[in-house]
Amino acid sequence: MSKKILVTGGAGFVGSFLVDELINQGHDVRILDNLDPQVHPEGTPSFLNKEAEFINGDITNKNTLKKALGGIEIISHQASVVGVGQSMYQIEHYVRNNTLATSMLLDLLVNTNHDVKKLIIAASMSSYGEGSYECEDCGTIEPELRTEEQMKKGDWEIHCPNCSKPAKPMPTKETKTQNTNSIYAITKKDQEDMSINIGKTYGIPVTALRYFNVYGPRQSLNNPYTGVAAIFMSRIKNNNAPIIYEDGLQTRDFISVHDIIKANILSMENSKADYETFNVGTCSPITIRSIAETLAKLYGKDIKPVITNKFRKGDVRHCFADITKIKSKLGFNPETNFEEGMKELIEWSSGVKAEDKFEQATKELTTKGLI
Repeated sequence: MSKKILVTGGAGFVGSFLVDELINQGHDVRILDNLDPQVHPEGTPSFLNKEAEFINGDITNKNTLKKALGGIEIISHQASVVGVGQSMYQIEHYVRNNTLATSMLLDLLVNTNHDVKKLIIAASMSSYGEGSYECEDCGTIEPELRTEEQMKKGDWEIHCPNCSKPAKPMPTKETKTQNTNSIYAITKKDQEDMSINIGKTYGIPVTALRYFNVYGPRQSLNNPYTGVAAIFMSRIKNNNAPIIYEDGLQTRDFISVHDIIKANILSMENSKADYETFNVGTCSPITIRSIAETLAKLYGKDIKPVITNKFRKGDVRHCFADITKIKSKLGFNPETNFEEGMKELIEWSSGVKAEDKFEQATKELTTKGLI
């Protein structure tokens, strides 16, 4: 049955794919997006679905937000300013667009008449901080961030905080303590916590989806604070070597945008998702170095990544998803193979301008004392 659905950030990377799928399923979709120049330097993207109603507006403008909510039955709140490093010096910008914007949305749901029956929140794995680890003597541990003293020695791996032995990374469950380590992570946790709290209090079903490292077509190749795959692609397309911090053996969980969309649709359709938080990943850790090597190979370029053996404040060593919960409750299974997903990303990028702004971003981070 057709629903009236609002997708905030619906002109963006994840949001636009979600809009396409919802329209394909016969839903009536409205987009609210401010077309942030850092993400959309050329304005309205060509892939914006013409069948969706589009409101070009700021989510922190209460009148605009109220207008966008008119007649809406389901909200998919994808709008966020993204970027861990940048969030550490553009603090007000991140808090305004992530935390404040979500609070304004929830305030309207509590204090005005509306038809909203479900709210999906795009949360983030960044709220975990370090992932989960296992010590052979002490069992499962949840370590804090590595100290600067340790990092300056080039000792990159995690040690057990109890016995100091090397710890082995393991899949991170939703029950792990969220040790936020950046303003971005704090704001994503804010979005999740506030929404679940208000949803439970007022009987509005809410689902929080903790995205791990999303990649795919339409990811901005001009935003140096976006996902690492897109940053590496911009470097390689411009015949520059990808720059990698530490030793390149840190791991992340990379998931295709197509699988992220499946998780969103399942959450909308299944009442078992109500008031729940789910990891959305693959449970398959991949090293940062191998991302750069795979992209260079697929591009057919003899470009090797530069391993700097430097570190960025706040970086985690390993974090990958335990997806047992979303599998068992919603029947979710990631389907896109990583190399096939990368091939799709490269094919799409062939017709897209990629401005390599990595050096500019690195200079900013260095100036702020974050590298």
